[in-house]
Parts: sequence; C-alpha cells; structure tokens
Amino acid sequence: MATIAFVGLGNMGGPMLANLVKAGHALHAFDLSQDALARAETAGATRAATAAEAAAAAEVVITMLPAGQHVRQVYMDESGGLIGAAPKGALLIDCSTIDVDSARAVAAAAADAGQRMVDAPVSGGVGAAEAGTLTFMVGGADDAVEAARPILEAMGKAVVHTGGPGTGQAAKICNNMMLGIQMLSVCEAFMLAKRLGLDAQKLFDVSSRASGQCWSLTTYCPVPGPVPTSPANRDYKAGFTAAMMLKDLKLAQQAAAVSGAATPLGGLAESLYAVFCNHEGGGTLDFSGIIQMIEGDA
Repeated sequence: MATIAFVGLGNMGGPMLANLVKAGHALHAFDLSQDALARAETAGATRAATAAEAAAAAEVVITMLPAGQHVRQVYMDESGGLIGAAPKGALLIDCSTIDVDSARAVAAAAADAGQRMVDAPVSGGVGAAEAGTLTFMVGGADDAVEAARPILEAMGKAVVHTGGPGTGQAAKICNNMMLGIQMLSVCEAFMLAKRLGLDAQKLFDVSSRASGQCWSLTTYCPVPGPVPTSPANRDYKAGFTAAMMLKDLKLAQQAAAVSGAATPLGGLAESLYAVFCNHEGGGTLDFSGIIQMIEGDA
C-alpha cells in the first residue's frame, strides 16, 4: 500500500480519497475548505496544514483542482509547490480537467525535477466517484502510467492510456464536447416530438434501438420517465453540472483555436450552455437540465 497525498477534496476529490482509504492506502489530505478536510478525516485520512506538507513524505501525489491556473500554481509555485515538496521519484497524478498546454507544462517541470507525472482526468461524475467506477483517460510515459494504474483502479473501473503528456486532457475535452453536442440533439428531438404529438416514451423506445442511440439518450435521458435513474427524474439535481459542461466546452474551443480544428457544433454548444448558465441557477443544475431552456425558447 502507498502513502498518498491528495490535494483538492471537492465533490469529486472527496469520494475519490475515500475509495483510496478503503483500498488500504495511507492518505494525507489538503484542501482550502475546512469542511472538506473534516470529511476527509472522517473517511480516514490525515489532515495536512498545507499542500506541501501533505506531499512531503508521499510516494504518490494526486490533485483534483478547478482549472489550469490552479494546477500550475499548486505544482510549480517556487515557495511550496508540489513538485518541490514531493520526494524525488514521487509519482504525480493530476485528475483535474484542464487545458492541454498547462498539463504539458507541469509534466515537463516534473520531469526536470526527476519526478514522473501523468494527467488523468475522469469521466463519470459524482456518482461514479462515490461508487469507484470512474473512467480515467491517462496521458504520460509508459512507466508512469503503469505505476499509476493500481492507484487509479482503486477509484475507477477503466484506465485508458491515451498517449504522451497532455493526451489525457485532449481525450477528456474531445469526449465531453461530443457529450454536450449529443445532449443538445437529444433535448431538441424530445421537444420536437412533444410538439408533434409523439409520446416521449415512444420516441425513447424507437431511438434507443435505432440509429439515434447514444449515452445521452439511454443513460441520461433528459425527460422524466424513460430512464428512472436520470437526473430528469429528480428535478435535474446535478451529477455533472451545466457549469462544468460549459467549462469543458470552453476548453475544447480554446484547443480548437490553438490547433486550427474546425468545431462549429462545439462552438454552438458552448454558446447555448453559456446562455443556460447565465440564467439564475442554471449552472448548478445537471447539464441535461438545458432541456428546460430549449423547451421555453421554442
């Protein structure tokens, strides 16, 4: 079992830490939120006063942070960054969803310091974090990914090596751009069906067995009824918030601009989610809740 520092204990990081404790690892936790630290202690982790203190004796460092600037600061800060604080040879795992450039910059700084690093963003949302069934998209050198694999498997059901540094982030933003676009298409189809007098369950019965089938339909159907476990049946209480979807769509558009890729549907999806999130409370709802805006605007 490993000694692990875990920095960033929000809605995703907290349950991920708890699953590592259950797997028998020794966890040293840090977060700016005292409530999050208290929950980590209840789960069996040791509280650290700073991120650097958590990493000082760690074999593995895991981070789950909001954005690229936070990852750069936490790892690369000259006065207490994780790269400087962790022992030489430590394995660094960033599970945040951030821009590819930041992921590669931090990985290069870690390599210069004699440490292995992987970018390992996740898919599955809070429910999968709690259940330990996340999917990890992992970018990094072969040896670093294989070293990270047993740690990640304690928190997830699938670990996919996507290539070199930054490719985990590339896979995540491409996947979530598809997800955002697909959800909008499903929402529009159900609203059109409603106006044409077609029952939602009947459309689901057809499309879930036909060429319109996709995860946004069969697992996360945005109308109440056809999929009892979808957020539509609990007033769109978030498994993955609209604000987080907007963040990922923005990352995809930034990457498209830098790389010269044409993503017109991704751009439109970003615009629509921006409108939805600007409505009061929209950003805190599940991303499938955008069907409420589509229905109202229609």
